[in-house]
Amino acid sequence: MNCRSEVLEVSLEGRQVDEALLALLHTILLHRSTGKFHYKKEGTYSIGTVGTQDIDCDFIDFTFVRVTSDELDRVIRKAVAEFKDALSNSGSDGMGQISLEFYQKKKSRWPFSDECIPWEVWTIKVNVVNLANEQERQICREKVGEKLGEKVINIVEVINRHEYLPKMPTQSEVDNVFDTSLKDVQPYLYKITYQITDSLGTSVSTTMRRLIKDTLAL
Repeated sequence: MNCRSEVLEVSLEGRQVDEALLALLHTILLHRSTGKFHYKKEGTYSIGTVGTQDIDCDFIDFTFVRVTSDELDRVIRKAVAEFKDALSNSGSDGMGQISLEFYQKKKSRWPFSDECIPWEVWTIKVNVVNLANEQERQICREKVGEKLGEKVINIVEVINRHEYLPKMPTQSEVDNVFDTSLKDVQPYLYKITYQITDSLGTSVSTTMRRLIKDTLAL
């Protein structure tokens, strides 16, 4: 099985990191989650509904939609907070990346552990910029909102392609495909990892600074 890989890049202020990453990660998980499966007998099941809610950002002119699940939100917020803390303490000029990997389990014979096979990975490269004044911050607030809107559209376009998804499992195999630990939603199995680096390049931050300067010149 070939694993799909998608890369998104964002350049923003330090105070915008949490909201931007939550917006992107929640957008992906919104489209990679189902309602809870309710099995009647092997091979027969119904799927519960998935609620959604609009979330307004405080430091970005942007509103995103996420699954209505406080449990899932806590998991995502914890991962984002850990990444942001590592980014702040790294001394790497505010560059790093966070990845959302979807995988399925393949049962192995005893005494070997189950094999985790990734089928889709989303990597978000982050570059934190330092701005000089409140006017630049306001422009950045608007520009980051515009960029997030473009990336959400890109995410939806990618997800709507007819590409590989794990087949719907039987009751005995559901834990090999979905995370069943949450009481109100059932995302595909996933894990979030991050990396702090000083070698992501400066193209994104340069573009953001150019956008701000061009806007100031108008």
